[in-house]
Amino acid sequence: MLVWRGEQPLVLASKSATRLTLLVHAGVPVETVAAEVDERSIQADAGAVDPAGIAVILSRAKALAGSHAAPGRLVLGADQTLALGAKIYHKPVSIEAARLQLQELAGQTHALHSAVAVARDGEILFETVVSAFLTMRPLSDEALTTYITAAGPRVLTSVGAYQLESVGVHLFTRVDGDHFTILGLPLLQLLPFFREQGLLP
Repeated sequence: MLVWRGEQPLVLASKSATRLTLLVHAGVPVETVAAEVDERSIQADAGAVDPAGIAVILSRAKALAGSHAAPGRLVLGADQTLALGAKIYHKPVSIEAARLQLQELAGQTHALHSAVAVARDGEILFETVVSAFLTMRPLSDEALTTYITAAGPRVLTSVGAYQLESVGVHLFTRVDGDHFTILGLPLLQLLPFFREQGLLP
């Protein structure tokens, strides 16, 4: 079902296959554009900003970079941070790093902050951030090994070393937040903006 009323598809300034799929399944036609930003540098320059604020800053930077690459087009940038208290986690660089990260998250409640920004010609038209809170069960060394073996290289593809929509669900006892926020795109907050712009019925 194609419900998009825009003359051109939305431009997604992201390499995320998950975000692309969420938009397409919602009936939004999407084209992608490379919007290379130095996330760690931007985060360092931001200084003492909370994890949710970092997600907003990064999504804004991606949207703006994409809007310069796609003049006149509506461009979406998105980012997600995972935080345990004030500590921000990034995608693990190795299986061992994933194991160490999961050991720190085990038995704790962490936050996923998903931000989205929409820009056109260097101007931010919309931005928001939504948070979800996930409680991971205590994990023995055996349980960690079983999970990592089952998940395989996928543990390196997400900020939390898990995919809740896959075998990662076995790690959790409680999830507070909507499905789209957990997957990295606050779609329930984004779609009303498109409706206000006359791009959706």
